[in-house]
Amino acid sequence: MTEMNMRTPLKRVRALGSAKEGANHFWHQRVTAVANIFLVLGVVWLLVSLVGADYPTVKATLAHPVNALVLGLLAVSGAVHMRLGMQVIIEDYVHGELSKIVLLMLNTFFAIVIGAACLFAVAKLSFGA
Repeated sequence: MTEMNMRTPLKRVRALGSAKEGANHFWHQRVTAVANIFLVLGVVWLLVSLVGADYPTVKATLAHPVNALVLGLLAVSGAVHMRLGMQVIIEDYVHGELSKIVLLMLNTFFAIVIGAACLFAVAKLSFGA
C-alpha cells in the first residue's frame, strides 16, 4: 500500500514545521542551556572564591572585565533561555489566540526588561557607582 505524502520536496529538505521555525527554537534553547551550565559554574566558582571577602574586594573582583563579561553573558543567555522556555509553555497551555499573542508579547518584553536590568547592574558595578 502506498503512503500518501502531502509534504512538498522543499518542505522536506528545509525540515520546517507548520510555524516555519523548524528546529531553530529547539537548538536555540539547547545552546543557551549548555552556555548557562558553563556560565553558572563560572559564576558559582567566582562567588565561592569570594566567601568571607570584604565589600571592596568583592566589588573590585566583580568589576574586573573578565568577570563582568561572564556576568553579562549569563544575564543575556539566561534571559533568552527564559523567554524560549516560557514561549513553549504559553504555546502549549494557552488556547485562546488573543491571549496567546498577548502573553507571548509580554513574555518577550519581560525577558528584555530582566536582561536589560541585569546588564545595567553589571555595567554599573563594572564602571563604578
